[in-house]
Amino acid sequence: MTQDPDLQKLTEVMEDMPIGMFTTFGPDGPRAVPMARQQVAPGAEMWFITARDTQHVSALEENPRAVVTFSSRDAWVSLTGTARVVDDQPKLEELWNTFAEAWMPEGPEDPNATLVRVDIERGEYWDTPGGKVASLISFAKAKLTGTTYDADHGVVAPGGGPA
Repeated sequence: MTQDPDLQKLTEVMEDMPIGMFTTFGPDGPRAVPMARQQVAPGAEMWFITARDTQHVSALEENPRAVVTFSSRDAWVSLTGTARVVDDQPKLEELWNTFAEAWMPEGPEDPNATLVRVDIERGEYWDTPGGKVASLISFAKAKLTGTTYDADHGVVAPGGGPA
């Protein structure tokens, strides 16, 4: 089976974007917090390690919708999906790293440590190949010619929904 080129590009763009803004929709409205992604399975899911006693975990219990956005100097990604808390000790141990350890020094055995799995339903990316210089040239070209900024843009629906 051939992978969707936009999905392949989205996964590639995200390689150097480990930290994203994780947005939940709780009783007080949208709230975004920075979170480090642990694993991205191209096409379906994303994993995060978090503390069970956080506002974003409480918000997910009320409304499982989530948005995760990532950015770098020359690329941007927006993902929407359904998130849920997953109590899976072997998976938690598999994904555990020193970054998680900084927030939860008791390690994966900490009873407050848990996982959040986001099943991605839709994703979009904007990429300006060539880095900073190409971006500056594209901005200048757009300003001088009245054309739009040159960026690769793609929409994917890895969860099977409409793109």
